[in-house]
Amino acid sequence: MEQRNIPFCLWLNLLFSLSHTVFQITQWNECIKANAKSCGECIQVGAKCGWCMDPGFLKQGEATSTRCDELESLRKRGCSSTKVENPQGSQRALKNKAVTNRNKGEGKLRPEDITQVQPQKLTLSLRSGEPQSFNLKFKRAEDYPIDLYYLMDLSYSMKDDLENVKNLGTHLMLEMSKITTDFKIGFGSFVEKTVMPYISTTPSKLLNPCTGDQNCTSPFSYKNVLKLTSNGQEFNTLVGQQQISGNLDSPEGGFDAIMQVAVCGEHIGWRNVTRLLVFSTDAGFHFAGDGKLGGIVLPNDGKCHLENNMYTVSHYYDYPSIAHLVQKLSDNNIQTIFAVTEELTGFQLTYMMGILSANSSNVINLIIDAYNSLSSEVILENSKLPVGVTIMYQSRCKNGVTGEGEMGRKCSNISIGDEVSFTISITAKQCPKMGKPETIKIKPLGFNEEVEITLNFICECDCHKDGIENSDICHNGNGTYECGACRCNEGRIGRQCECSTNEVTSEDLDKSCRKDNGTDICSNNGDCVCGTCECKKRENPEERYSGMFCECDNFNCDRSNNKLCGGHGHCECRVCICDANWTGSACDCSLDTTTCLASNKQICNGRGTCECGTCRCTDPKFQGPSCEICPTCPGVCAEHKECVQCRAFGTGEKKDTCERDCSYFNLIKVKDRDKLPQPGQAFPLMHCKERDANDCWFYYTYAVNKTEKEVHVMETLDCPEGPDIIPIVAGVVAGIVLIGLALLLIWKLLMIIHDRREFAKFEKEKMNAKWDTGENPIYKSAVTTVVNPKYEGK
Repeated sequence: MEQRNIPFCLWLNLLFSLSHTVFQITQWNECIKANAKSCGECIQVGAKCGWCMDPGFLKQGEATSTRCDELESLRKRGCSSTKVENPQGSQRALKNKAVTNRNKGEGKLRPEDITQVQPQKLTLSLRSGEPQSFNLKFKRAEDYPIDLYYLMDLSYSMKDDLENVKNLGTHLMLEMSKITTDFKIGFGSFVEKTVMPYISTTPSKLLNPCTGDQNCTSPFSYKNVLKLTSNGQEFNTLVGQQQISGNLDSPEGGFDAIMQVAVCGEHIGWRNVTRLLVFSTDAGFHFAGDGKLGGIVLPNDGKCHLENNMYTVSHYYDYPSIAHLVQKLSDNNIQTIFAVTEELTGFQLTYMMGILSANSSNVINLIIDAYNSLSSEVILENSKLPVGVTIMYQSRCKNGVTGEGEMGRKCSNISIGDEVSFTISITAKQCPKMGKPETIKIKPLGFNEEVEITLNFICECDCHKDGIENSDICHNGNGTYECGACRCNEGRIGRQCECSTNEVTSEDLDKSCRKDNGTDICSNNGDCVCGTCECKKRENPEERYSGMFCECDNFNCDRSNNKLCGGHGHCECRVCICDANWTGSACDCSLDTTTCLASNKQICNGRGTCECGTCRCTDPKFQGPSCEICPTCPGVCAEHKECVQCRAFGTGEKKDTCERDCSYFNLIKVKDRDKLPQPGQAFPLMHCKERDANDCWFYYTYAVNKTEKEVHVMETLDCPEGPDIIPIVAGVVAGIVLIGLALLLIWKLLMIIHDRREFAKFEKEKMNAKWDTGENPIYKSAVTTVVNPKYEGK
């Protein structure tokens, strides 16, 4: 029967597949690797993990934690689908009012009756690793109410700007009526903290901080001049009564004013609608920490401190930081429009900035453009997430534009009446410590509407409810029998809670029975009893398992000639311990060197090492049982040619290194070939004939006389004679001349033959002529004779 060998590549593929499978099982099966002791712990590992509740599922030697496995793996291991605990997450909408569809001419609606975000409230049940997704719709409503608060710098440099703002109310009302029928406007002003070195505290400067005859009001930090109102004329009247003030340094205290506008909602009159804050200045800002110049070290508390519409504690609290301002503005859904001069355009605090003309004459156009820009963009933001919870956004904007990641939060170029949607995925990576529900909120930035989401976490299996406490199954009632396994009481561990924590050093009994944190319990050759491996017995009493993890045995060593350890050793922990004079994995390698001796009594002829009774030649040119055969070695003549040539004639490739490389023999020159040594002498002799680069032959003999090497060489070269140039040249010239003469003679002969043929043709044509040879056949006489027919000769 023909024996077929499996191709090497097939063996390689099988080995790779096997190693890859083992690697996946042992390294990437996170369900088993988590070592879950209960169903609740198992389902928290990941969405692909399930728990088998079948009491008879585990085989002997398997740990309780192996009930937790990937769903497909549990099915293959024989767990019925009805016995697999695999809870799924869910979601339920508690408030899902549709977005409002209305036109501007349909009459006013209360802000609370307008819906721009759907849904408004829902609850999600989250299982670890399993995302829950829902769609959020946003539609910018037609004729949505707007509150606008104009906060203006009233330092002396803004004097001309104040004149232009005095008529802002009615003009802005008129322009905003094109956008909404429900518009309110308010006004506030600021200068600086009322302490040195920001203002002069001399009595006269406190009354009139301006120089010369200018009539200025006393300095102040922030003043709420006009609460939000729909009366544009009232705005003009109150703003017209305002006076410029003054301070010493260039930066202003605008951040104090912004903070009070953001947090004093009742004083400002903010409604639950679109809120705009227009901040107008031509100078820089004081930041947190600048208050130390005036001896103010207490951080800004972010609370409202208005009394009679005046900020009263500017001398007590420091300026707020940018981050603090951004947080308060975001918490109160206020969108800020910075109307600043061109010198300040490098500073950005929020989403919109406009360049204010020197006298604020373009303020209305700036506000309208800024509002349109802000309202055409939707950006979702969420409140702080619980630990272990992540959120992902995917947007579907106008014209099929989509975005993911950070871009998934945003849609641009949104017009009134446009509807966009977002897919939001929320994933819990773990259960909270207390397992209590958490609430998060998602809203469009700058809008008051939001989605309130209650997060419930699935941290236990349903079968947990049917557990039997102090069950006899769990070793005399030392645990609760639930979901097909024992959940041990405190102080007890083990598959049936049979072990006490006082008796073992580790709570993970199975872990102490796994070698190198593997998945096999006691190497699959024993049982784990209270953290210690008890090895199985073999039918053959001479065969046994041993080792801390039953990883050793005395019958799985390598074999040679179908004998364990080749019959020349014994097996210990799957490794052969060889007898004397034997080595190798199967003790099949003899250390005896007698089989490696060459005829010269040297081991491997001095060209190799004796391994397992066989020569291993170290020089790759030699082979054979004792490294004596060299089929690829050059002949002796060719081997010594270059050295003989350089020493005898001073030529050849080694002429420059002759003394170094060619001093290993004695050179003897002879006059002719007859003087060279002849065969038949007592020592080996080799006659050589070699040719040099000039095609000259030289003759020599090579002999080894005991320890000396002798070379006899004929002192003259046998060079071939060169050709005689003169006869060759003469022959070539003569040949050329003769060829030329031959060609001329041939040409002359051809011409003679041609002429003779032409003459013969002429003679033949002459003989055939029919006209008299004495006349010219083409001659015509000049006389013409005419006969008169009437002439009768009379």
